[in-house]
Amino acid sequence: MASSLRSLLFISSLCYFLVSSSSHAAVAAFLPKALVVPLSKDASTLQYTTIIHQRTPLVPVKLVLDLAGQFLWVDCDKNYLSSSYRPARCRSPQCSLAWSSSCGSCFSAPRPGCNNNTCGLFPDNTITNTGSGGELGSDVVSLQSTDGSSSGQAVTVPHLLFSCAPSFLLEGHAAGTTGIVGLGRAEFGLPTQFAAAFSFPKQFAICIPSTGRGTTQGVAFFGPGPYNLLPNVVASNLLSYTPLLRNPVSTAAAFSQGEPSTEYFIGVKSIQIIDKTVLLNQSLLKIDGRGNGGTKISTVNPYTVMEESIFKAFTGAYAAAAAGGFNMTRVAAVEPFEVCFSAKNMHPTRLGFAVPMVSLVLQGESMLWRITGSNLMVQVSDEVLCLGFVNGGVSPRTAIIIGGFQLEDNLLQIDLVTSRLGFTDTLLGSETTCANFNFTSMA
Repeated sequence: MASSLRSLLFISSLCYFLVSSSSHAAVAAFLPKALVVPLSKDASTLQYTTIIHQRTPLVPVKLVLDLAGQFLWVDCDKNYLSSSYRPARCRSPQCSLAWSSSCGSCFSAPRPGCNNNTCGLFPDNTITNTGSGGELGSDVVSLQSTDGSSSGQAVTVPHLLFSCAPSFLLEGHAAGTTGIVGLGRAEFGLPTQFAAAFSFPKQFAICIPSTGRGTTQGVAFFGPGPYNLLPNVVASNLLSYTPLLRNPVSTAAAFSQGEPSTEYFIGVKSIQIIDKTVLLNQSLLKIDGRGNGGTKISTVNPYTVMEESIFKAFTGAYAAAAAGGFNMTRVAAVEPFEVCFSAKNMHPTRLGFAVPMVSLVLQGESMLWRITGSNLMVQVSDEVLCLGFVNGGVSPRTAIIIGGFQLEDNLLQIDLVTSRLGFTDTLLGSETTCANFNFTSMA
């Protein structure tokens, strides 16, 4: 009850803060049902990126997508120019909204990211697992609205909360990116702020593209469905659902004691190859009291990572199934993969190469997340394909991290109110892809 009351008060305060501004009264003139942004894949780093428009005057800001990131952070050290940036002063309502109790000063000339008497946050680079102090601030953000089928008119949030961060935190990021857009469970994460600003449910969906070539774009929606893709596919009707689990211990690079994780965990009960269950240490699939174990979803890890004993059991069973019923010939490993096959006996289908199917068993035997060839086999050359799973070593923090390659051309919906994940199998089976959202009407 106390938690629910606190959440209600938080949303009420956040809604007031985000939209209360006489200079941006136009925000209330049109309340969108949902928002939409494009997603791209960086061919060099295999990271997924998006672009939002921020500041006054508005400029495009390219950001790395982190499904489980705590909040939005942006490099303010270089070329952050905006007449609408406002630092959050110590003990202000903004600091309370961001659950920030730190108060700092800056001894250089005032600018975004360097002001006295401001509260701070701890943005982290989830690619290199490093963190730093950063100034909490707010600025104008503009995105496209959507009816679920195409992009519509732009709408503005006048005071979106985010963290400034130093330039060195961009290490390892895709070229041209200046921060991370975090979509995790943090109570002032972007899904919550957008829901508060426009009075739609705290739901969002991502559909990440499978190629980094050319102008191919996936899509992210903020707000409820429908989520429609060409040609006339209501992708939201294809969703199956499983509960989201909460890790009681934060997995961020810097956090306060007792702070839960903002990442999205699901209850994987077992793994099947074709219809045979892989023998695993079941205790590793559960989150223990110290926050270890379990299965989470990540857009930062390019491929699924498994604890070593799980990886060996899984890849051993997969290699046996591939050799037995599919006549696949194993060849030398190609880093970072350990299990690779000759392409000679591989036959392409609509769902990727015809290879043994993998299923994640989520809720009883009937709730399966099926992974077919398009999300299993990584083509490393014309002659060689590798199983797109990597060895996470002994005693990693999380037993299984479902990585980006396994998510490509699958629609995922996060419902923060009911705490559940909606997921599809590959959209290739419905003769569409994540690149088939209609952005042509974008202004």
